[in-house]
Amino acid sequence: FKMGEELLYVQFNQDFTSLGVGTNNGWALVSVSTPDNLERIHEQAATDGVQIVERLFSSSLVAIVSLQSPRKLRVCHFKKNNEICNYSYANTILAVRLNRARLVVCLEEMLYIHNIRDMKILHTIRDTPQNPKGLLALSVNADNSYLAYPGSASTGQVQVFDAFNLQAKIVIHAHASPLAALAFNMSGSLLATASQKGTVIRVFNTNSGNRLYEFRRGMKRCASIYSIAFSSDDAFLAVSSNTGFSDWKPLLKEETPTPTASWMEWVKSSLPSQVTRFGLKDERLPQLQHLFMTVAVTTVPGSEEGKVRVLVASYDGFLYIYGLNTQEGGECPLLKQHKLVGETDVRKSPSSAGTASYAGIVKGRSPQCMSDSDKMAEMRNAVAQPSEASVDFPALDK
Repeated sequence: FKMGEELLYVQFNQDFTSLGVGTNNGWALVSVSTPDNLERIHEQAATDGVQIVERLFSSSLVAIVSLQSPRKLRVCHFKKNNEICNYSYANTILAVRLNRARLVVCLEEMLYIHNIRDMKILHTIRDTPQNPKGLLALSVNADNSYLAYPGSASTGQVQVFDAFNLQAKIVIHAHASPLAALAFNMSGSLLATASQKGTVIRVFNTNSGNRLYEFRRGMKRCASIYSIAFSSDDAFLAVSSNTGFSDWKPLLKEETPTPTASWMEWVKSSLPSQVTRFGLKDERLPQLQHLFMTVAVTTVPGSEEGKVRVLVASYDGFLYIYGLNTQEGGECPLLKQHKLVGETDVRKSPSSAGTASYAGIVKGRSPQCMSDSDKMAEMRNAVAQPSEASVDFPALDK
């Protein structure tokens, strides 16, 4: 990326090991599997700009929507520089979510559910309540491919749909005011919600619809909740908002008062009678409060003590890395910040210009002109890869 680029999109993949970045000049994938040492593994120019970049786990499949063609979805194999397929929709694509079974496209009043192995449309949910921000959550667990979306434009009702079996599952009346954020845990058994009022975070059981936890801010004024994320072991729930001060207290468990914290709060939601408070402290916070942020929780690999990191990707063009003391709580220190746009060092993954099948070679077909069967085979192979596969990102020399 070059200086002066405008960040249009930033989002973590399903297991928080990489980050998709879209700008007015192109898109990139950034590895955050070792968050203390950021590595850009792929970048590609796009003169029409890219407003959505969604990657399937650690595979080579990427779903892309450009700024100038907002109704068109392109599914690409980025390592082979091939477009596998593209689909056009009646209106602007607001969000795309993937797991190893389904790809879901969100329009303002309609949802399309594709079989990710061949991209056939399996189901269409029509006439959904107006959803101009494309608020949507899809469980990353293919066996529990639950889809959550607003069930009302005026209240915080959540529709939970079984995207694998293609049937409505449950309706959750989560909040009185409209929804602002939704997030499943890794297994799809829990759903966290926040409303536009921003004073309460609630966690529900997706099978029964029962409310398991409720965390309320001590401050009376409203807040804009941008993002919610569970840790992989469901021990922590991260919430990013625009507020400079927050004070979350659990209402369904024995209350443990917590002092005023900063704009992002950590609540240990698995404890039955205590809550450990974690907050971020950084002199840059006043500059970040007006920006959208997406949040993730990761554990540093190979660490004997299981170091936990807080990842905050912000539309100011930076990724912020915070430490987390899971035993004692307290403020989360800013460890590093990485620039996502501008002139940075790039370590690209090797990009082959497409690989035709043996039959294609015999027929004289160039590698760039893969047959439909070749492309679908690439799609199935990518979907079948284990999420922790590292073969996509070999060690490279600068």
